[in-house]
Amino acid sequence: MNLGIVLPLGIYLAFVFGAALYAYVKRSKGDFLTEYYVGNRSMTGFVLAMTTASTYASASSFIGGPGAAYKFGLGWVLLAMIQVPAVWLALGALGKKFALLSRESNALTISDLLLYRYKSKWLVWIASIALLIAFFAAMMVQFIGGARLLETTIGISYTQALLIFALTVGIYTFIGGFRAVVLTDTIQGTVMILGTLVLLGGVIYAAGGVESAVAKLSAINPDLVSPYGPDEMLGFQFMASFWVLVCFGVVGLPHTAVRCMAFKDSKALHQGMLIGTVILAVIMFGMHLAGALGRAVVPDLNVPDQVIPTLMLQVLPPIVAGIFLAAPMSAIMSTIDAQLIQSSAIFVKDLYLSAKPEAATNQKRIGRLSSLITLSITLLLIVAALNPPDMIIWLNLFAFGGLEAAFLWVIVLGIYWDKANAAGAVSSMLVGLGVYIFLTQMKAVDLNALQQWIQYLVQGVKLFSKFHEVVPSLVWGLIAFLIGNRFGHNTP
Repeated sequence: MNLGIVLPLGIYLAFVFGAALYAYVKRSKGDFLTEYYVGNRSMTGFVLAMTTASTYASASSFIGGPGAAYKFGLGWVLLAMIQVPAVWLALGALGKKFALLSRESNALTISDLLLYRYKSKWLVWIASIALLIAFFAAMMVQFIGGARLLETTIGISYTQALLIFALTVGIYTFIGGFRAVVLTDTIQGTVMILGTLVLLGGVIYAAGGVESAVAKLSAINPDLVSPYGPDEMLGFQFMASFWVLVCFGVVGLPHTAVRCMAFKDSKALHQGMLIGTVILAVIMFGMHLAGALGRAVVPDLNVPDQVIPTLMLQVLPPIVAGIFLAAPMSAIMSTIDAQLIQSSAIFVKDLYLSAKPEAATNQKRIGRLSSLITLSITLLLIVAALNPPDMIIWLNLFAFGGLEAAFLWVIVLGIYWDKANAAGAVSSMLVGLGVYIFLTQMKAVDLNALQQWIQYLVQGVKLFSKFHEVVPSLVWGLIAFLIGNRFGHNTP
């Protein structure tokens, strides 16, 4: 174990726990639910930008994405830049509407807003189940990414790394709640930007410059410097699907949308949109380019997801590597803590308190229950992450797609179309998510072995078959919303 790396990381984690303790003190002075889940709606523009960008930039951005760039080359860097407008789009599309509705209805979760808008408990229950399933897959990605990072850089076993990471995130989220999340996101966003720039500079220097790195990539495989990647995998359909999945569809991600319920005022929103976009551009370009050019430095990795921690050890001095190990760790922690908070909110606010509203008066009991659920989910995630895949990006994109297929039209049409009703929302959620799960599972099925009528069904459902599954799922989800809406009643 390299003390030069471990010591700076230990200091950073101690600082994070300090922020969590500060948040705990603030939480103990106010209403538990409002403070724990939305931080009393007090985020400034800079904090909003940092927490939104940090939550979006996850293990996929610092581990999985660069791993894909390592495998598929510079074309994946171009593909990754599709994500740059994500913060601008999410805050711009949802910000003011969500802020007004959440204050008007005193909503603390996305399900609160859905209940207020559609007046349907059935929709809330379906939404809660969909959220829990997708969040669990997304959080498992973060746990695997954090463990991979510690495993490679510190030199411990994957299981030990997983336990250290899980306990760290679980405990500080358990202590501090939403305020701890946004405070640490602000710190982590700053560290992410600095770490990205330093690592990219180190990789370019170790490769002998950009021109030399590109020449080495071309010698390994000329397709690595092609915009379409090996075997022209990154064609138009893939890029268009990726744009839907990681940019336009981000509007439908509940853990991003909930940020729009917690900022202070319109000035904070506008500042957050601008600053967040700049932050995301630096991180996405820097990390994915480092992963792609990193193949010129370490060309023989068996597990692509190990490229960033391996490069940190190889191109940076140990003490610097220890300091900037906090950058990818920050990205992962800032995403997992937001999703843990939202998962806890689903159990406590959307399910338990909807069944027993009188229990909301017992603040201590609600506090204990929220903390217990956070720790319980953490333990389940540890078990689920014990056998990780070689590339986590596909699992992360699967979770993204599931959330978007279920929530995009329900959220967007709910706030922008006055005639949208619960029948349309339920139809869209069930059909969109059902089609998405069906299409992703059909990859493993031999259609020739099925009955002819099932083949026709698959071809009908899998419209735009060369696109990612989220595209036809959103198309069918929109159709289901419009049809279902005709059978429902408008809500005021």
